Amino acid sequence: MKKIGMIGGLSWVSTAAYYRLINEIMQKKLGGVSSAHLLLESINREEYIDAAEKRGDDRTACDIVLKAAQSVERGSAAFIVMACNGAHRFVPEIELQIEIPFLHIADTTALAIKAANISSVAILGMRQTMEGQFYPEALERHGIATIVPEEAEKSFIHDSILSELVRNIFLDTTRARYVEIIRDLHARGAEGVILGCTEIPLLVSENDVDVPIFSTTDIHCRAAVEMALTH
Repeated sequence: MKKIGMIGGLSWVSTAAYYRLINEIMQKKLGGVSSAHLLLESINREEYIDAAEKRGDDRTACDIVLKAAQSVERGSAAFIVMACNGAHRFVPEIELQIEIPFLHIADTTALAIKAANISSVAILGMRQTMEGQFYPEALERHGIATIVPEEAEKSFIHDSILSELVRNIFLDTTRARYVEIIRDLHARGAEGVILGCTEIPLLVSENDVDVPIFSTTDIHCRAAVEMALTH
């Protein structure tokens, strides 16, 4: 089994979900009380948010993630999994400065959507994720179109993640608004919806909507286990 290098802390809420799910999948795969060989480097989210959100200092934000990647590399991890969607925008730059591969969340998600034979998806997440290019580019390579929420929807999603989800707060009223947004996106042509923030699947599940949803947390964790077990 390969050692998984996990970058967490963005937030601790989703990192805990990653750790649990990776080990649940590994135990199911291998049986008994098997667990993943995993090394966790947890970033201080407050420092990252201060740079990326409050000051718009992507240089410092990228350096924070780079130092975490270098740390797990020094710990002999075979590859890196980052329990955060938005910070994946820094992966192309970071990959040039490390030797071990990143298991990119957008690439694994795009493959799952392609396997589901879906040709258009909406993306929910932090503003940088919804407005960035790393998801549309990954999806386009597989012939999948991306639909972005409207401005008011983006603001609600972004703000609710920062003020509630990363603080481990999950409200029924917030869930109801997400469900409404997903239904509206479906009406506007989205055949499926990417839950492109690793905390959103803790709020919204497939039981809440009639539209196919793609939990990036679940997809990414399953891909990590497969990579760890590949010789």
